[in-house]
Amino acid sequence: MKKVLLLMSGGVDSSYCAYLLQKAGYVVHGVYLKLHDKEEKHNYYIRNIEKCAEALGISYDIVDERGLFKEAVYDYFVESYKKGLTPNPCAMCNPKVKFSIAFNMADKLGYDFVATGHYAQIIDSKIAQAVDTHKDQSYFLFGLRQEWIERIIFPLGDKIKKDVKPIALNELPWLGTLETYKDSQEICFVENTYVDVLEKHFNTNNEGDVLDTKGNKIGKHKGYMQYTIGKRKGFTINGALTPHYVVKINPDNNTIVVGDKEELAINEVRAINVSLPIDLFANNAKLECDVKIRYKSHKVKAEVELEREGNKEIIVARLSESAYGVAQGQALVLYEENKVLGGGFIV
Repeated sequence: MKKVLLLMSGGVDSSYCAYLLQKAGYVVHGVYLKLHDKEEKHNYYIRNIEKCAEALGISYDIVDERGLFKEAVYDYFVESYKKGLTPNPCAMCNPKVKFSIAFNMADKLGYDFVATGHYAQIIDSKIAQAVDTHKDQSYFLFGLRQEWIERIIFPLGDKIKKDVKPIALNELPWLGTLETYKDSQEICFVENTYVDVLEKHFNTNNEGDVLDTKGNKIGKHKGYMQYTIGKRKGFTINGALTPHYVVKINPDNNTIVVGDKEELAINEVRAINVSLPIDLFANNAKLECDVKIRYKSHKVKAEVELEREGNKEIIVARLSESAYGVAQGQALVLYEENKVLGGGFIV
């Protein structure tokens, strides 16, 4: 029998994954990763995993990797905002923490596959979008190593998320009721807003000047870390009659630059390459594909080239239509139809 190591969060989705994998004939071993310091959360989710393991008769491990997570994700998150960037912690966590730990364990324990509850698919040895495009998480998985991909199983990739909970709770009554499950947060270590995390490390309430795109002082803001590109609230503009959007963040002098929507428009995006194969650009070829510049943005057609800057490869995407809210630090992910080609972090 094939053996699969399943990353479990303690929610309905990953518990249902354990059931689906077992039903498909796999020997399942669950792994819960302790990645942050919120013990109350850990205790709640571990109790759910214990219940699932007992009901299905599967083994599981609780693995404490808070040190790795702090270094690879939490510190990166905090330092990014300090530099005026907009980080993408999930896109960083998947290759550097979750899947890295899972495949190291799978290899040591002799497991053939690694499974997670992500809404994504594997098609033609590539990460691909989930059937449920509204909940698709392929964007966050662009950085996974190619040698991992053929050993990954996404049991929920062909399912519609809103249907999973009622079906799971009906087929597995021991899971409990919908009311017994907390909604998972987008960023596991953020309770309310990301500013709450930053306040533990910096004085985020540091009033500064709002500038227009010509450098004129036109208002005041609450502190540059409280803003991301495209934000249109939380600052004052003297005599403003039309909406203004953050178009640039200057951490060195604690100023933000604002403009109208058209001043926010970008037609070329540059990103440091993380996972886009170089052989796609043999003989200086240009690539025609779709790109996403944020998780919630729609895909845009683009002409893409790969440039060299020192020891870095830079993905240059020239967009067929203007994009708004392009933020340094976010991921630029390239798609061929519904399949992920690779991507990098925007500079």
